[in-house]
Amino acid sequence: MIQKDLSTLTDEELLQLEKKMKSTAILNAVFIGFLFGIIVFSWMKNTLGLVTLIPLFFAYKLINGSKYDKEELEAVLKSRQLK
Repeated sequence: MIQKDLSTLTDEELLQLEKKMKSTAILNAVFIGFLFGIIVFSWMKNTLGLVTLIPLFFAYKLINGSKYDKEELEAVLKSRQLK
């Protein structure tokens, strides 16, 4: 999927993107908490290794994987007076 520039999206698409970003953020937070739970459990059982590294990698990808910057989306919404 090709990433569109936020200024080329319609008002309705921007509002849908904002809703999607909110729900995705909540889901990512839950999943990151689950992954860190696996890491803590692994650390408590003294099994550092692949069981610890895989959740760390996925948590890193979830944290840094957002397509659009939230501040940029907020600026476009304010400039169009949608928020």
